[in-house]
Parts: sequence; C-alpha cells; structure tokens
Amino acid sequence: QVQLTESGGGLVQTGGSLRLSCAASGDTRNIMVMGWYRQTPGRSREKVATARARGGGRFAAESYADFVAGRAIIFRDNDGSPLVLEMSRLNPDDTAVYSCNARAATPFGVKDFWGQGTQVTVSS
Repeated sequence: QVQLTESGGGLVQTGGSLRLSCAASGDTRNIMVMGWYRQTPGRSREKVATARARGGGRFAAESYADFVAGRAIIFRDNDGSPLVLEMSRLNPDDTAVYSCNARAATPFGVKDFWGQGTQVTVSS
C-alpha cells in the first residue's frame, strides 16, 4: 500500500504562484508514475501533470496538461523528497481540489493510489 499526503494549498491571488507537495509513504519502491490531478464541483477530475520514475526515487516530468503548459513544473528529487508541483501565473480557472496520484505495481496488478486532496483557491 502507498499513502499520499498533500500540502501547500490555500488562497492565492490572480497572477500568483503556488507550490504543492505530496509525501509518499508505505511501499513506495514500485511506484512507476506520480502525478497531480484537479477537480471542481460538477466536473470530472483532470490531469495537471505527471512524472515518471527514473531510479533512485527521482521522478522526471512526463506530461503537462495544455492548460498549464509553460507555467508548471513537476518533479521529485529522491526517495526522501516529496513530489512537487509548482505553478505560476495562476488564474481563477485554476481553483480546484488538487490531488496527488501514484501508480504502482503490486502483487495484484497495477494500482492507483490517491491522496485526500488540497484546496487551491485563486481570487480574482
């Protein structure tokens, strides 16, 4: 099992920046991909960015959603570091609950694990 704990959400002004962190614990050895997703009421959850394992606990960016292209970066430096999402030039459309995801290989197949989510509100 993998446990994910997000932090860093809150209230941000339009044009500002944020840094979200996701700490992974438990059996993290077989995590293949980690990512950030977001959801607003009445809408489906959408991918923000994903990062793939590169060995030694390091994760490098794999993909970004079009709506954050050029204003977001995702990374994880090593086993002891959280997965980080940094976003800039925020606007009210970025208001959502942001959740961390880890996709891992388990004895029962590939499984997705999710954090509880952290609220990000961008004021206009």
